[in-house]
Amino acid sequence: MNTVLKPASSEWDWLVQDDRVHRSVYTDSRIFALEMDRIFAAGWVYLLHESEIAQPHDFRQAWIGTREVVVTRGPDGQLNAFANRCSHRGATVCREAQGNAATFTCPYHGWKFDHRGQLFGIPGKTAYGPAFKNRDMHLARPAQVASYKGFVFATLNVHAMPLTEHLGNAARYLDQWIAHQGGAENIVLAGAQRFHLDCNWKMVYDNAGDGYHVPFSHQSLLMMTQQRYGGGDMSYFADADRSRMRNHALDNGHSLIDQRPDMFAQSAWEQQRPQPGREVYEQHVAATAPDARATLEATVGAGMNLNIFPNLLLIGNQVQVIQPLRVDAVAMHWHATRRRDADAPMNTMRMRTQEDFPVMGEMDDASNFEQCQRGLSLCPEDEWVDMSRHFETGKDLVEADGVLSGPVTSDLHMRNYYTQWKRLMQAEPALRVDKGKLR
Repeated sequence: MNTVLKPASSEWDWLVQDDRVHRSVYTDSRIFALEMDRIFAAGWVYLLHESEIAQPHDFRQAWIGTREVVVTRGPDGQLNAFANRCSHRGATVCREAQGNAATFTCPYHGWKFDHRGQLFGIPGKTAYGPAFKNRDMHLARPAQVASYKGFVFATLNVHAMPLTEHLGNAARYLDQWIAHQGGAENIVLAGAQRFHLDCNWKMVYDNAGDGYHVPFSHQSLLMMTQQRYGGGDMSYFADADRSRMRNHALDNGHSLIDQRPDMFAQSAWEQQRPQPGREVYEQHVAATAPDARATLEATVGAGMNLNIFPNLLLIGNQVQVIQPLRVDAVAMHWHATRRRDADAPMNTMRMRTQEDFPVMGEMDDASNFEQCQRGLSLCPEDEWVDMSRHFETGKDLVEADGVLSGPVTSDLHMRNYYTQWKRLMQAEPALRVDKGKLR
């Protein structure tokens, strides 16, 4: 059953209610198309980390929803972003995922563009007259591009709030995540695990703030850890409602699952599942580090699931990016990180700690995401998706810092971001790109 969209705000109020959401927001291709404009293009979306284009003329493809862009670093260090769409016939100009190039040549007719997307070469240009020459034929640039401590975002909305305002009170938690990595200049994204899933992109975002599923979805991983090693990472989710972990609703649809009260209560390092080389690494740290305990604690994940709406998820020491493809398809990119100040053994062990997720644990989640999408598609008469956990228990409370917080198993995360989703979907933003000549 498809939903007939109406311009009235009451229609969106019906689709997204206080404690439930209509299935069509996951299955209706018309809603998905609107999301690509009103959620992704009109808001700030994460593109990449500056460490991925560290050198002059480095480039990488990225996405603003389903819009593909190329992000480059100029010889002056400046960041540039432009649509991967030739201004001539629309062919993709850049057909490599990343690399280093001072110029880009469209393979179709040989039009040439510089590192800023500026057109500078047309084969047989004398065939074009004055009307053509008065047109802007440079590659289309997003309305705004900005970086926050190495995290690069863009929007097609000229009137979008400043990036720092969009991050709001999530910025302080992002700062804490960055501090765990040794500071903004210390972070290097180092490769990625990439997944294609047959589900709506919001299935991934729903789960990013879900502390309820862990002992069930990841039961085999937790049982193996318990039976072989007597416990380990995430075992504190077994009785999560009585844990000290909290689920925080942040500004503009962002959220945080804070595992740190339990993960670092005694030693996060000691709670990790065994990884190859663990004992050798402990000996290395004992022999070389001024503060062995601090070094071991810095090796493990940050103990945070920080979700920056709509597409950036910081999980442990990893950077996860959501890339919508279709209403029922999404790509996920799990980027590992290294520390510039760390020696090879520490960065190797950081990689080992990141192998649980996504290599093992994410397979559980991926299967459930796809089965949720399948269930919503197979039974259209059962219309609603529930998000009422702890909605009526009175346990969602405003903390001293003004942040609304609930038990880690609360659906507060979904209720929070759907409030922002509905607000954005009710708006009709003016989306713009700039094809003019740069100075």
